[in-house]
Amino acid sequence: MNNRLRVLRAERKWSQATLADRLQVSRQTVNAIETGKYDPGLPLAFKIARLFEHPIEAIFDPDE
Repeated sequence: MNNRLRVLRAERKWSQATLADRLQVSRQTVNAIETGKYDPGLPLAFKIARLFEHPIEAIFDPDE
């Protein structure tokens, strides 16, 4: 699944560790999502969407 997480994080000048702290996940989880190695479940996807104030479908694109 493609996503815009890295772009959104960079726009805010947040490190992966900063984003991980805000989401209450590990930095490795953030890295895995950004590189497409891990697709977050709905609870985490909603948390990401709320944090960046975007709808889920504006961040994650299932049409890979």
